Amino acid sequence: MTDPNSPAETIRRRRLSPLAITIVLVVVLILGFLAVASVMAEVLWYRDLGYLPVLTTQWIAAAVMFVIGFLGIAVPVFLAIDIAYRKRPVYARLTAQLDRYQELFEPLRRLVKWGLPAVVGLFGGFSTATQWQSALLWLNGESTGEKDAQFGLDISFYLFDLPMLHGIVAFASAATLLALIAGVATSYLYGGIAISGRDVRVSKATRIQAAVLATLYLLLQAVSLWLDQYRTLTETNGIRTGALFQDVHAVIPGKQILAGIAIIVAVLFLITAFTGKWRLPVIGTALFLASSIVLGVGYPWGVQQFQVGPDEKSLESEYIDRNIEATRAAYGIDKVEVERYDASTDAEPGALRNDAATTANIRIIDPEVVSPTFSQLEQIRQYYQFPKSLNVDRYEIDGEVEDTVSAIRDINVEDQTGWYNRTLVYTHGYGLVAAYGNQRSPGGEPVFLENGIPTSGKLGKFEPRVYFGMNSPKYSIVGGERTKSIELDFPADAESSAEATAEDAKPADEDAAASEQSTEEQTTETEEGEGRQNMTTFEGDGGPVLDNIFTKLIYALKFQDMEVLLSGAVVDGSQILYDRNPVDRVQKVAPYLTIDKAPYASVVDGRIVWIVDGYTTSDNYPYSENADMNSLTVDADNPDREPLGKPINYIRNSVKATVDAYDGSVSLYAWDKEDPLLKSWGNIFPGTLKDSSEMSGDLLSHVRYPSDLFKVQRAMLGEYHVTDSDAFYSAEDKWRTPDDPVSGATAGAQKLAQPPYYLTLAAGADAKPNYSIYSTYIPAQTGEGSRDILTGYLAANSNAGSTDGKVSKDYGTLKLLQLPKGDPIPGPGQVQNSFTTDSNVSNLLNILRQGESQVISGNLLTLPVGGGLLYVQPVYVQAKTGTSFPILQKVLVSFGDQIAFEDTLDEALDELFGGNSGAQAGDTGTTPTTPDPADGEAGDEGDAGNADDSAGGGSNAGVPPLEESLKELQDAFKARDDAMKKGDWTAYGEADERAKQALEDALAAE
Repeated sequence: MTDPNSPAETIRRRRLSPLAITIVLVVVLILGFLAVASVMAEVLWYRDLGYLPVLTTQWIAAAVMFVIGFLGIAVPVFLAIDIAYRKRPVYARLTAQLDRYQELFEPLRRLVKWGLPAVVGLFGGFSTATQWQSALLWLNGESTGEKDAQFGLDISFYLFDLPMLHGIVAFASAATLLALIAGVATSYLYGGIAISGRDVRVSKATRIQAAVLATLYLLLQAVSLWLDQYRTLTETNGIRTGALFQDVHAVIPGKQILAGIAIIVAVLFLITAFTGKWRLPVIGTALFLASSIVLGVGYPWGVQQFQVGPDEKSLESEYIDRNIEATRAAYGIDKVEVERYDASTDAEPGALRNDAATTANIRIIDPEVVSPTFSQLEQIRQYYQFPKSLNVDRYEIDGEVEDTVSAIRDINVEDQTGWYNRTLVYTHGYGLVAAYGNQRSPGGEPVFLENGIPTSGKLGKFEPRVYFGMNSPKYSIVGGERTKSIELDFPADAESSAEATAEDAKPADEDAAASEQSTEEQTTETEEGEGRQNMTTFEGDGGPVLDNIFTKLIYALKFQDMEVLLSGAVVDGSQILYDRNPVDRVQKVAPYLTIDKAPYASVVDGRIVWIVDGYTTSDNYPYSENADMNSLTVDADNPDREPLGKPINYIRNSVKATVDAYDGSVSLYAWDKEDPLLKSWGNIFPGTLKDSSEMSGDLLSHVRYPSDLFKVQRAMLGEYHVTDSDAFYSAEDKWRTPDDPVSGATAGAQKLAQPPYYLTLAAGADAKPNYSIYSTYIPAQTGEGSRDILTGYLAANSNAGSTDGKVSKDYGTLKLLQLPKGDPIPGPGQVQNSFTTDSNVSNLLNILRQGESQVISGNLLTLPVGGGLLYVQPVYVQAKTGTSFPILQKVLVSFGDQIAFEDTLDEALDELFGGNSGAQAGDTGTTPTTPDPADGEAGDEGDAGNADDSAGGGSNAGVPPLEESLKELQDAFKARDDAMKKGDWTAYGEADERAKQALEDALAAE
């Protein structure tokens, strides 16, 4: 008779109620719909972009790896449990405790038999599915033709084979160990293993099963130990990455011996399966463990302490040479051109005569400072925005290549209410605004070469609409067959003036279920109302078409907006645009790339195009020094550090990608065709990479050397410019990037590295000026004894040429100028300190700070001109209150120990070099006007920054001397403070007027 209290009866009596079943089904259906919607949205996105094989390849590879992982663990565990149960002793003597365990376990036996392998199989499947990239690289790896210094194997073995082999062995070991544990546990539960005091009895079937699994596990450990000897070439266990003296003479031989011992012990376990004698394998296991301690820890420690330690420099010399050579090759710094630069410190008249081209292109507009100025002068409406950091680019203007500062005028929907406005009306940004990098207006504003709405200027005709930008809305619905356009293009009154006062756009119909008729009426009202707008309809192919109710439902579920499904404004032919950030788009179609943090937009062949640099990286290059890429790319302009590290010891700028700002189309160009990683990914995703020969000359003219790669290389060259192992070991000439003197000027501010800068410069004695990226070096000392003197100057040629399909042979050339040690050249920190402490400079800056203005120091640029190093720093003034944005007022320059501080760069250079620098700067002929710094309204949006030309360009007749003005200013401030304490506001106002007048007189006198 069935026991009513048995577990089986209890489970049978428990039945889910209909309501509970219904709830479960509803939840499952909802989750299923959401999953299907997410999957289908991805398929439609990739298909529309033309990269569907990239998605399917990933999914197929991940699915295959999941199946392999699932079966690779689930099957052995299942077989171990099943065999142990089937071969259990029939008449086993069980203890009372085991009897109770069996009684509880028996009703769940089938569930455990099938469920436990399935659960551990799921873990195995998910873990292996994430390794699809390693698996594909292993199957499609390309040979490098280069061999490692220790074993003579092709580098591809370490890049592609070794990681996968280690993964396979580790996975197989885990599966074998789990099977062994599951089999032993089952055998113990059903009497295959009996323990009575000191007596342990093991049935024949259990013995054979356990011995075979132990044999397999030890064989896998032998393989793992054998592979570990190769891993010493990519690990950092000593002073450098790679196998050093201790590894070569102790660790590697030790692992080879241990692998042999593991095989012997495995054979002993296999013999035990037939003989039933456990003594030999147990003794062998104990010896193996003891040998692991002696050969794996003790012997290497002894070699390091007693052989290497007393004579480390000479013994490690050979292996340091290996590390230097491999690191320079892996980071692409092995072909750097080193030149001694005996920098002059005497600012003699005419010194810049031979550097006329460089001098004319010196950039005085700081892209990290002038974004608010761009916004005030060119934002036009509140629904536009500019990025905080602008882009340094170059364009050919009137036959001359000009360095420019530029940015996209992107859309901003944060202040828009209603789904209709945010999704259907405010869909895109408009135009690219560009200013000369080397010029300023008389009032200190940038001189624009392309601006306004509609956009106009020197860049010719191009498609100005930006549907795909760094700050585009989450998604927009555009295009379609409409009788009237509903997408806001640009304000019509902006056609008459690019400086129109910002005003709110007429609100669009916000009814989520509005019909097409009501949409047309609202459009007419918007066009004919007081705030007249120009409307447009997207005509490109930028996203999936919402051509049926099923597609609409997919995206309604994806974005959790039922308006996508219900709105009558979503018409036939409407497209949905999403994943619009150019970095995200490139990352999705090329998941193997590490993307540069600084994409930039340029006008190319009549389109606005985002140019994105992609890197192939690895941390498995033998003997190359390991580093964290995320840490190396942090500087004053990029202060945010990624929470997770990015370990690398190999990097290549393998891909130049473009994203069309209008239709979002992505092109991937194979830039480094010799990169083995890119070749392998080309095999994995055939047809996705275009050859660089397909790049137009216009596109090539905007390609530049990527900043993140340059940051990594400058960090590695700070140490690896030294190629002699003895000098390298002593670290006697180790360099670092100087701290940014501008961002670190505030007390308590975090010290971050000075960022690299893009400039047109000539790096070296006989070099020609080229668009380049550069950085400087100082000694790698910290603390009170550190010195901020220049030791090196690194520049990379960023000019890729302008001929269709032909990359300049000089592009990417790294030039390292080594400065003499005997005649110290001041570094950026010293120069900034000199600027701050110079009496003439500090007097004027203090005057400006005491008023209603604040002073902003721009980027401190360093240029190798005039036989020495010239420092240039723009100085901006910004009102503390009211409409506030920076305007360029002064330029600081330094050469050697001499300083000049003038209204224009041209005047400052002439003053610095004895009255005549010998060359003209880009702002030659500019007659600056000085605004009233005490005016809280530094300018309105329409006529921002109009300056008062009573100072700077006009006559100084009748102006009191500077000392007298400063004395009057000090007295006025004191009188104003006294009046405020007494509450005499009449006297306060009079003293404030005296202070303003004294400040104006001081500025004019200066």
